[in-house]
Amino acid sequence: MLKSQIRKKALKIRKKKNNKNIKIKFRKLYILLKKITDMKKKIIGGYYPVNYEIDDLNILSKFEKKKIKISLPRIEKNFKMNFIKCSLKDPFAVNKYGIPEPFEGKVVYPDILLVPLAAFDKNLNRLGYGAGYYDRLIKSLKKRKKVITVGLAFNFQKFHSIPTSKYDQKLDYIVTDKNILQ
Repeated sequence: MLKSQIRKKALKIRKKKNNKNIKIKFRKLYILLKKITDMKKKIIGGYYPVNYEIDDLNILSKFEKKKIKISLPRIEKNFKMNFIKCSLKDPFAVNKYGIPEPFEGKVVYPDILLVPLAAFDKNLNRLGYGAGYYDRLIKSLKKRKKVITVGLAFNFQKFHSIPTSKYDQKLDYIVTDKNILQ
């Protein structure tokens, strides 16, 4: 199956099935990350959920309560994305895609990146919306520092195989409502 076909099918399934308020448990993600890194010194990069994605705002709120720094993406020119250190209490502006993003703040480079996805496979390959924002971002971050990438997904978004290209960036982990792939 082509990427575009998988994406279309995955997004249709996600829209249909994500009406049951399915969530990823914060504790599951926190325990995983605590095992592999010192959370207090890290910056977490999240996302503002759209199109029936896993809602990570509750997760980010709990990280904030634990005094862990969070950041959210801001879309820039040339299909680039910067992460802005912020609080969920800060003001947001709606970007050209209709997604809220930090209105102002300092550009940071997350140590841990929570990544939305349309589909994934057992080999930790992800399929996004097709514009390559996260693939470019992950590649750029890895040139700067060690970054832990964690895809957040519903278990039903798993496909047998996702076609990949030289531009696609594999994730380190995928956490679903049912399990953790690593």
